[in-house]
Amino acid sequence: MTNSATQPTDDVILSASGISKSFPGVRALDDVSFTLRKGEVHALCGENGAGKSTLMKILAGVYQPDGGVIRYDGRDVALTDPLAAKQLGILLIHQELSLVPELSVAENIFLGSLPLKRFGRVDGARLRADTRQALDRLGCDFGPDDIVSTLSIARQQLVEIARAVAFQSSIVIFDEPTASLTQQEADHLFQTIRRLSESGVTTVYISHKMREIFEISDRITVLRDGKVSGGLTTRQSNEDEVTRLMIGRDLDHYFIRAERQEGAELLRVEGLTSGPVRDISFNVHRGEIVGLYGLVGSGRTEIAEAIFGIRPLESGTLSWEGEVRSIRSPRDAIALGIGLVPEDRKHQGLVLGLGGSDNLALPNLGRVSRLGVIASGLEGLLFEDYRKRLSISTAGPKQPVLTLSGGNQQKIVIAKWLAVAPKLLILDEPTRGVDVGAKAEIHGLIAKLAESGLAVIVISSEMPEIIGVSHRILTIADGRLTGEIAESEFSEDRLIAAVTGHVWADETPRPQAA
Repeated sequence: MTNSATQPTDDVILSASGISKSFPGVRALDDVSFTLRKGEVHALCGENGAGKSTLMKILAGVYQPDGGVIRYDGRDVALTDPLAAKQLGILLIHQELSLVPELSVAENIFLGSLPLKRFGRVDGARLRADTRQALDRLGCDFGPDDIVSTLSIARQQLVEIARAVAFQSSIVIFDEPTASLTQQEADHLFQTIRRLSESGVTTVYISHKMREIFEISDRITVLRDGKVSGGLTTRQSNEDEVTRLMIGRDLDHYFIRAERQEGAELLRVEGLTSGPVRDISFNVHRGEIVGLYGLVGSGRTEIAEAIFGIRPLESGTLSWEGEVRSIRSPRDAIALGIGLVPEDRKHQGLVLGLGGSDNLALPNLGRVSRLGVIASGLEGLLFEDYRKRLSISTAGPKQPVLTLSGGNQQKIVIAKWLAVAPKLLILDEPTRGVDVGAKAEIHGLIAKLAESGLAVIVISSEMPEIIGVSHRILTIADGRLTGEIAESEFSEDRLIAAVTGHVWADETPRPQAA
């Protein structure tokens, strides 16, 4: 972390005063004031819908404010579009990267500003040289001519950051930058941000991950309901204080582990081999929450997809209620009573242009149709039932889910699978991109489901979450099972050893499914 105490308090590069912004039916920002100092890392926190993205899009020229003044380097400015912001030195790096996969690294960095020779020809030598200079400043291990689609997500993110370096940006805004990164990749990103800070670049860092906020930032601004609820110096604050400012109350029970009511064995997996995962064996009982923990790319999602029939088994068996079953498709899995909340809700879990009721109906057409025709009344009743059960905040059943907060989108994905009355629910990264208040609600829901007798498998990259909600944790590394840890033996050290050291977490012989 850079030392904010060494930065003069009047060393302001940008100030926004009295910023307001409304959309139809929603006041997104209400008299918000916000300052950035040269070279600092400034975290912006708030629940989904608090106004963080709206404020940053105003600073990046994507939206125009309804009122207020923005001053950059001591003078009033009008950020009329992203190009105007870019020319001032303000760059927004979206969570979903804005790169052209088929083009080279150099072409992506200078897209729209390619260096030209006479007669409009691209100056390839200068393009490569300028790109190489930017990449070298960041310590990148790839070159100007590499095609972006061949790079990992972490390296693609570095391409976006290199764009900021190449154009000598003074303010770089990161929106949930580690959502798809491994811990090692996230650590490298933090090193890059520190390097930018040391060179005088100001960083705005938006994240729902408190650990990251307190690791990387100097100051924190908290938004709630479109207003600033607090401004803090990071080293003088703590997670509880930030949480109170975000949601207006204390979270007495952030993680809620269900009372253990383990029933009969429901699912047994023996020798499961499919694609990158090999020889996986474990079981799940009714009323039990089993956590699957591993680094991104370890094979956790592939295990879930094999159980749900998305991936074919190369070998191994799946037994359901004591009987070996063949699950060849999601239809087979659903018929048995298995539901899967996927890792990527926007691309795998929802049809973003449809309303909540339409999304909820998709796996439940038999319940909401008569003689093959969807009955809007039945569809509406089903949605209203789960809207109340899960406290889904929406203007109505037909409001496009694209316009909902991340937490409410996730609740709709969970609701549509609960509506099929599953016996086993698999939740892959259930709180990714969800604010702290919605996370607590989802954790409470998971506990209630298990206490009602449902079997639950939770996959998460967040160590505190997997420890906080599980009854038993299975650790995965390089497609293989590397540990099985009982609740009484949970510790971060054991989890880390199991997913990085390729040794059994409890140092005992590898168990078979009980």
